[in-house]
Amino acid sequence: MEKILVVDDDQTMRLVITEALKKRGYELEEAGSAEEALDKIKATPFALIVMDVRLPKMSGIEAVSRVKEIDPQAVVIVVTAYGAKEIAMDAIKNGAYDYFTKPFRLEEMGMVIKRALEKRSLQNEINTLREIIKKQREFKGIIGQSEGIKDVLELVTRVAPLDSTVLITGESGTGKELIANAVHQRSKRSDGPFIKVNCAAIPEGLLESELFGHEKGAFTGAHVQRPGKFELAHKGTIFLDETGDMSPATQSKLLRFLEQKELERVGGTRTMKVDVRVITATNQDLSLAMKEKRFREDLYFRLNVFPIELPPLRERREDIPFLVDHFIEETNLKLGTCINGLSKDAMELLLGYQWPGNIRELKNIIERSATLAEEEFITSRIITLSLKGKKEDPGSGLPELPTSLGETVEKVEKQLIINALQKTGRVQIEAAKILGINGKNLWKKIKKHGINVKKIRYKS
Repeated sequence: MEKILVVDDDQTMRLVITEALKKRGYELEEAGSAEEALDKIKATPFALIVMDVRLPKMSGIEAVSRVKEIDPQAVVIVVTAYGAKEIAMDAIKNGAYDYFTKPFRLEEMGMVIKRALEKRSLQNEINTLREIIKKQREFKGIIGQSEGIKDVLELVTRVAPLDSTVLITGESGTGKELIANAVHQRSKRSDGPFIKVNCAAIPEGLLESELFGHEKGAFTGAHVQRPGKFELAHKGTIFLDETGDMSPATQSKLLRFLEQKELERVGGTRTMKVDVRVITATNQDLSLAMKEKRFREDLYFRLNVFPIELPPLRERREDIPFLVDHFIEETNLKLGTCINGLSKDAMELLLGYQWPGNIRELKNIIERSATLAEEEFITSRIITLSLKGKKEDPGSGLPELPTSLGETVEKVEKQLIINALQKTGRVQIEAAKILGINGKNLWKKIKKHGINVKKIRYKS
């Protein structure tokens, strides 16, 4: 129910307006002064405010400006005495939506209020749509509604404006580059360059030159001076993927840059200051690499200022249908196919598979299946053929399949509940928060799935 505030120092006028609007189904509150009205608006959002211009102490015109400062989306209709049109126009200049001159017809006021609220509702929808489009641009390609991915995006939102060094960890194919790009796009450096470097794809002897540049004659084949990726990323962000594969020499140079924000090209002596935000990623266990002396401990702590860990796809199975829809749409555009979706048993196969290659593997399976499909819907037979075409043995990842989609959903729900209870050390209230349900519903689901809470072990 939409709430309206009526502001007038005349109690009789307030009563007449409020009673008329209550009959139209609105919820009403009253205020006898501008000051009282502003206090109410600070405490409670109102869909619309009807305000008399002549009020004690603070005038209605001044109050309109103050209202718009508190709530820029507030809709204000002013009421003024007969012949005071100029005063009413001043109120509109200050942000009022419309005005009425006393005496006025309540029926006419009701119609204007209805139109004003419809316009406000439409504007809210437009604003919501703009926010959705903005988020889609900022989180381009990041698909999913699971708690795991929501937690990741919350971390991205928090760290993006801070300019801190970020370390993204997770298995291969979980989308580390997408997360790095999202951090950049939401940062104050979004207008600057976003430079990507796959450290594992560049030979060890060339990586240092690739990152920091080289002077002419620095080594055989260095015929010209060449700036490195850090220089190219000036005023922007550099994303170093597979950082765990860096040689000790390159690690040392990276550490120096992080500490001093300056570098020297290979074969050079001139020190250059470069303004770059560093985001790194790895699928390796850097803690183990430090113990084995393959990765510098001091560099690890410099990189791990703000860690973001990406969950594997098998831990966010509820996102698979969303990802499938997204990849089908992409594949149709890329290959000119006309796939409309998956059959129920095909989706069951995908939900039951372990996904060692994560999201990248799912994308490849959908593209392969779309190529093989003979109908508008991808069947389980096509999915099976696509899985058999993988290098990995699909038998190791495909469990005994349930007989229906409903059974698959039940299994996924049960596993999600167990995962949440493991994370919270069996604290059901905290587990319910993770799952986005209330405690009573969680208790019912635990009972329904026959989960023995006492046997669940804590798993961080």
